[in-house]
Amino acid sequence: MTAAARAFLDRNRLTIDYLTTANRWFQPLIENFCMQYDAGQAPTVLGINGCQGSGKSTLADYLCCMIAERLDIATIALSLDDFYLTRAERAELAKSVHPLLATRGVPGTHDVALAIDCLDNLRAGNNTVITRFDKKIDDRAVDLEINSQPVGLIVLEGWCLGAQPQPELALSTPINSLEQVEDPEGIWRNYVNRTLRGDYQRLFASIDQMIMLQAPSFETVHQWRVEQERKMIDSVLEQGLDAPPEAMNDEQIQRFIQHFQRITEEILRELPDRVDHLFKLDYQRRINSYSQPSKSA
Repeated sequence: MTAAARAFLDRNRLTIDYLTTANRWFQPLIENFCMQYDAGQAPTVLGINGCQGSGKSTLADYLCCMIAERLDIATIALSLDDFYLTRAERAELAKSVHPLLATRGVPGTHDVALAIDCLDNLRAGNNTVITRFDKKIDDRAVDLEINSQPVGLIVLEGWCLGAQPQPELALSTPINSLEQVEDPEGIWRNYVNRTLRGDYQRLFASIDQMIMLQAPSFETVHQWRVEQERKMIDSVLEQGLDAPPEAMNDEQIQRFIQHFQRITEEILRELPDRVDHLFKLDYQRRINSYSQPSKSA
């Protein structure tokens, strides 16, 4: 095992089993990238779509780690989460548009212009401020990260990456209790849909190749989100710290994921046919199959 692989496992609190699986399923991605890599070109942007808890962040780190070692180039992993609006900006949206916009996550709660500017600067080789979001304080991290070296690969991951807006008629009927009780007039979901139709599509169009970790159904999201939450809490407790105040119980998680249900279900329905690399997951997040839908379209 290389030093980079060991550091990756330690950083993500994983066993060697992950590398065994990753080497089997993701090696073609790495081989494909390495064959096409041209140091004279602008950095490639790989996008990773997947619902909460599907393993997007881990895969992004894995690809960056393995490709950086293989080609001796700089790589960077970004999350759409890094570009959330500040807590104050979301509070203003909640006040002026709809209270549900105080909760980060859905389209309309990101600074998409900032994300596009970040990618443009990285591609141009400029000194770039890398925005990071600190979920412990529900706000942008105070410490700034500056990238000053040429980058060969950018991996951008996000749960709604590649999503398309729905027809307005599809928004008329609530799909869960959150929409029915807290958005009865559809103000929130129509605002989310309108913003998704705008600069989000320009951001998504800047992605060179799209990867999807496809969950079996939206019902799995609750289970995976609970596991993700417990892993986060265990990590904090193992450091001798108290459970973070932002930690959610199962009931809170159930309400939280309803914010994402509409778009997630639409993504699961229509995005698989459009991606370059599709990995179908089972209920235990194991990969069942790999295909390249865009090549057969």
